[in-house]
Amino acid sequence: MPEEAGFPPGKRFRPGAGPLRRAGSCPHGRRVVMLLTAGGGGGGGGGGRRQQPPLAQPSVSPYREAVELQRRSLPIFQARGQLLAQLRNLDSAVLLGSPLLSGHPGVPHWAGGDRSHEQDLPGHCQTPPRRLPLHAGPSALCLPALRPAAACLPGGPEDSGLEVLAVQRVSKTQAWQRTGRAGREDSGICYRLYTEDEFEKFEKMTVPEIQRCNLASVMLQLLAMKVPNVLTFDFMSKPSPDHVQAAVAQLELLGALENKDGQLTLTPIGRKMAAFPLEPKFAKTILLSPKFHCTEEILTIISLLSVDSVLYNPPSRRDEVQAVRKKFISSEGDHITLLNIYRAFKNTGGNKDWCKENFVHSKNMMLVAEVRSQLRDICLKMSMPILSSRGDTESVRRCLAHSLFMSTAELQPDGSYATTDTHQPVAIHPSSVLFHCKPACVVYTELLFTNKCYMRDLCVVDAEWLYEAAPDFFRRKLRASRN
Repeated sequence: MPEEAGFPPGKRFRPGAGPLRRAGSCPHGRRVVMLLTAGGGGGGGGGGRRQQPPLAQPSVSPYREAVELQRRSLPIFQARGQLLAQLRNLDSAVLLGSPLLSGHPGVPHWAGGDRSHEQDLPGHCQTPPRRLPLHAGPSALCLPALRPAAACLPGGPEDSGLEVLAVQRVSKTQAWQRTGRAGREDSGICYRLYTEDEFEKFEKMTVPEIQRCNLASVMLQLLAMKVPNVLTFDFMSKPSPDHVQAAVAQLELLGALENKDGQLTLTPIGRKMAAFPLEPKFAKTILLSPKFHCTEEILTIISLLSVDSVLYNPPSRRDEVQAVRKKFISSEGDHITLLNIYRAFKNTGGNKDWCKENFVHSKNMMLVAEVRSQLRDICLKMSMPILSSRGDTESVRRCLAHSLFMSTAELQPDGSYATTDTHQPVAIHPSSVLFHCKPACVVYTELLFTNKCYMRDLCVVDAEWLYEAAPDFFRRKLRASRN
């Protein structure tokens, strides 16, 4: 187990006190350093990157001088090149904050992310790093030399009715658990970059994810396994009845459920949806694609949405990135833009040099091809016709509108956007190709909650298509808004 910096044996929280070291616990010349923050912050930055919140500064404290001395002794510098050079001098280091995604502007992730940042670093940092084994978790990326492990939890405003990805503070239990990251390979020291007062404000335990996330997939799988009366299923961490009812209502709107004699059962299309390892709305998109003669294109789009972003945007080369991406950008939205990028990737035979020139993650694109192949095999087992729109993007957008009609937003008279179901204010994410546009109606696949709700992965649709997809749903919403 690592030592808590400045902690006496009773683990009393003393930020900034001098580090302890057990005799003989760490071989000479080796150090393990770990930096803990309270959790990820938010911002409207592109590519899903999240900025770290300002560090909490200690108030009046008898340890002020000790805190300042300890802060200056930390191996952290503003320059990225100096930081990397210092970390390479350590045998092992742990960096905990919010850089969960590859390509974070602070420290490159050599195991998975792009390495285009290297040319921005000083000359003494451009030596290629050694290959490192990668261990990934739901909220942690662990490397022997760099281990980011901040907590970013799905959730959002409890009274908004929105399904969003929000960045929340860690709980006390998570904070203590993450202390152990410094001791995975050897004895080490944990520095907490927040005060004891801030630590005491943390929740004791993290709310279980099943009580925060959308339960539509869970309900669909329980029904596929013929679990009797899923509404009263005995979960280990029981979600609220409202969440269960909302999931059932969503599945009913997608045509996956029917109520027979007071018993919920799957419809034929619901049984097919359960065969896909996807969210129900994406499974419905694939099942609807033969109707619009665009199965090939929909398989590609769903596969692209099922992996990490295939694009990276080095901050220092922003102008170059924008110039390169112009040939792929579609005014019809992000889905068609991603489709254009994948087609170009396949036309080059998956060339890695092409990926580098166009700022595309080659590994993620290869993963997209694997996911697409698996989804296509499932379609073939169902004897679905695999059709192509052959360049007719309107049919692709119609298909998306008929399956994502519950995730739509309309342009308001003041130039802002609001969701059509709950009328919550939302905004177009800066990473979207539609950021500088004002389409009248859009569908989105994700909401990111930071300082406000941002829509990501947008597609321009016609309001008439939405009404065709679910007339009863929009008729009820229209009646509710009038009342």
